[in-house]
Amino acid sequence: MARVTCDVTISLDGFVAGPEQSLEQPLGRGGEQLHRWQFEAREDDAAERAGILEAGAYIMGRNMFGPERGAPSGSWRGWWGEDPPYHAPVFVLTHYASEPLVMEGGTEFRFVTGGIRRALQLAREAAGGKNVAIAGGASTINQFLEAGLLDELRLHISPKLLGSGERLFEGVSGPEFIPRSSRSTGLVTHVVYEVVPPDKA
Repeated sequence: MARVTCDVTISLDGFVAGPEQSLEQPLGRGGEQLHRWQFEAREDDAAERAGILEAGAYIMGRNMFGPERGAPSGSWRGWWGEDPPYHAPVFVLTHYASEPLVMEGGTEFRFVTGGIRRALQLAREAAGGKNVAIAGGASTINQFLEAGLLDELRLHISPKLLGSGERLFEGVSGPEFIPRSSRSTGLVTHVVYEVVPPDKA
């Protein structure tokens, strides 16, 4: 059965992005250093990198999609250039309805105003029987955890401290995390948890 998964890189002190996020620093101050494992010694973590892009559809928050706040300008097309890595439908949580944004390589950003459950319903329909991945950021992941809608959490733990920023698990209570696998390479520790909501624990 298709699952709802999440891959997220975090610092040792639990942040997925540093403070002062901006157009110049989309992951905030120091946030880029968390992701060295994806770009250096790539073969060491090839399986985990491939796993991030195996889903049939994705869900992300608007803050992850771009730096705009308030009504969209219509000119922003994401951080990833004209050929984003997803190559599948990406459902963006937002308060502002917008037309879908069709990119190269099969990525299509679709903007959802109905909240996380509506986004998940649409993503499941679009995924064609494959997993649905929660792409981030921290607030979106935390909402899915708190609602009991996440089946598998794949943490990629960087041996760095950020001190402040966007914290994973903020406001989350109740789920049980069952370790399923773990391994370390030179730049990161990968830990996979099955997530069991409180009513099923």
